[in-house]
Amino acid sequence: MHLQKEITKCLEFKSKHEEIDLVSLEEFYKEAPPDISKAEVTMGDPHQQTLARLDWELEQRKRLAEKYRECLSNKEKILKEIEVKKEYLSSLQPRLNSIMQASLPVQEYLFMPFDQAHKQYETARHLPPPLYVLFVQATAYGQACDKTLSVAIEGSVDEAKALFKPPEDSQDDESDSDAEEEQTTKRRRPTLGVQLDDKRKEMLKRHPLSVMLDLKCKDDSVLHLTFYYLMNLNIMTVKAKVTTAVELITPISAGDLLSPDSVLSCLYPGDHGKKTPNPANQYQFDKVGILTLRDYVLDLGHPYLWVQKLGGLHFPKEQPQHTVIADHSLSASHMETTMKLLKTRVQSRLALHKQFASLEHGIVPVTSDCQYLFPAKVVSRLVKWVTISHEDYMELHFTKDIVEVGLAGDTNLYYMALVERGTAKLQAAVVLNPGYSSIPPIFQLCLNWKGEKTNSNDDNIRAMESEVNVCYKELCGPRPGHQLLTNQLQRLCVLLDVYLETESHDDSVEGPKEFPQEKMCLRLFRGPSRMKPFKYNHPQGFFSHR
Repeated sequence: MHLQKEITKCLEFKSKHEEIDLVSLEEFYKEAPPDISKAEVTMGDPHQQTLARLDWELEQRKRLAEKYRECLSNKEKILKEIEVKKEYLSSLQPRLNSIMQASLPVQEYLFMPFDQAHKQYETARHLPPPLYVLFVQATAYGQACDKTLSVAIEGSVDEAKALFKPPEDSQDDESDSDAEEEQTTKRRRPTLGVQLDDKRKEMLKRHPLSVMLDLKCKDDSVLHLTFYYLMNLNIMTVKAKVTTAVELITPISAGDLLSPDSVLSCLYPGDHGKKTPNPANQYQFDKVGILTLRDYVLDLGHPYLWVQKLGGLHFPKEQPQHTVIADHSLSASHMETTMKLLKTRVQSRLALHKQFASLEHGIVPVTSDCQYLFPAKVVSRLVKWVTISHEDYMELHFTKDIVEVGLAGDTNLYYMALVERGTAKLQAAVVLNPGYSSIPPIFQLCLNWKGEKTNSNDDNIRAMESEVNVCYKELCGPRPGHQLLTNQLQRLCVLLDVYLETESHDDSVEGPKEFPQEKMCLRLFRGPSRMKPFKYNHPQGFFSHR
C-alpha cells in the first residue's frame, strides 16, 4: 500500500520546467551552441533534449541578467549626467542675465542693441499678422539695405494678450441676473444713436500694438511713421510726422507741406488715403451708418494702398473678401521702392519749405549750379507768394484750361505769385502736385499791363506758359531737381523782362520808353502773331525763338 502511494506520487509529479515557456525545437537547434544542443545525443532522447533546452534557457537568462545590470548601471550614469546638466542650465540663465546687463554699455557703444532686439522679438509675437509682416520685412530691409531705418513696437502687450484669451464663464452673473433685472428695467435704455456710436467705435477699434518706423534722411531730418491695424476692418493705417535737426521757422505758405494730413498724400499716383482699400468695409459701414472713412482718418491714420502692401495685404476689387491673409512676399516686393519714395518726399518737402521762406520775402533763391540758366541782369521782381485754396483756384478766370482737363485735383497744393516791373503786374497761379519734383508745377499767367492779357487773348502769354510748363526739363538743375520751382519763377521774371522790353513803343506818347531794351535778341518778332524771342541761349547770352 505504501509502495503504491509512492508510485502514484511519482507518476503525478509535475516539474517546474513544465511552466517555463521554452524556445521551439527548431529555434533551439538553430541558435544554441553545439556544446549545449548536443544534437547527436538529444535528437533521439527526449529527456536529454529537455535538459539541453533547459541549459540553453539558463544560459540565455544569465546573459539577459548581465545585460540588465549593464543597462541599470548606464541608466544611473545618464541620470547623474542629466542632474548635473540641469543644475548647470538652471544657473546659466542668471549668469546670462548678468552678462547681458553688464554688456549694455558695450552694446550702446557699438550700436548693437542685442538685448533690446530680443525684447522686441518677444513683443512681436503678439502683433496681428499684417503688423508682424511689416515688422519682419522692415527689420530685414533695415539690416540689409538701410542702416538709418529703425523699427520699434509700441503699445500695451498685456492688452494684446487679453485679445486672445477666451471669455471666462461667470456663473455668478447668472445667479445674480434675477436681482439685476429689476435694476436694469428702472434704468434708461441707451438710445439708438448711442448704440450706433458704440458700434462705430467698436468697428474702428485699433489693435493695442503698433509698429513705428523712423526713417532718417541726409540732412538729419527724420520721418516718423506709426502703423496701426484696424482689427474689424482688416486694414492698416499710418500717421506721419517730420522732425528736423534744426527747428524750422514755418512760412505761412508752407503750412501744408509737412502737415501729417498731406505730407504722404499721393506717394503713388492717385493714392490719397481718404477711403478704405478694402471693398468689404463698405458693407460693414452700411450696418453702423458710416458714410466714408474720410471723416475718421485724422484720428485713425490714412489707409494708403502702399501701407496695405507693406503689411502684405491685397484686396481684390472683383471679389471682396472679409478675410485677407498677410503675404510676406508682397511686403518684400514693395519695401525698397516705398522707402526710397518716402525719403525723396521728405527731402523734396523740406527743400520747398526753405524756398518758401525766401519767396515770401520776395527773394527767388537761385543756386550757383543754376545761375547759367538766366542772364546776369533780371529787372522784374517777385513781390508776393501766397497760398490759395482749391476753391479759390477753381474760381480764377485764367485757370479754366487746367480745371477743364482735370489737372486741378483737391490733393494738389495751390499758390499765387505776383511778379512786377514798373506798371506791369504778372499774376501766376501755380499748381503744385504732391509728387513734386517728379511731377512739375503748372503755371497759368495773367498780365495786367495795357489791359488784361491771358493765354486766351495773347499768344505771347501762351508762349510764356509754355516756357515754364513744357520746357521745364531745362530748369530742373542738378538731381534730384528740387530747384525746379524757384528756377521756373526766375524764368518767369526773365520772360516778363523780354515781353516788356520787346513791346513796340507808341510814337504818339512823348518821353522815354518805359521799358528800354536791355536784353540782346537776334530777332524781335516772328510770324504773323509777332511771337517774341523767349529762349535764353547760354553762354552767348542772347534770346531767340524756339
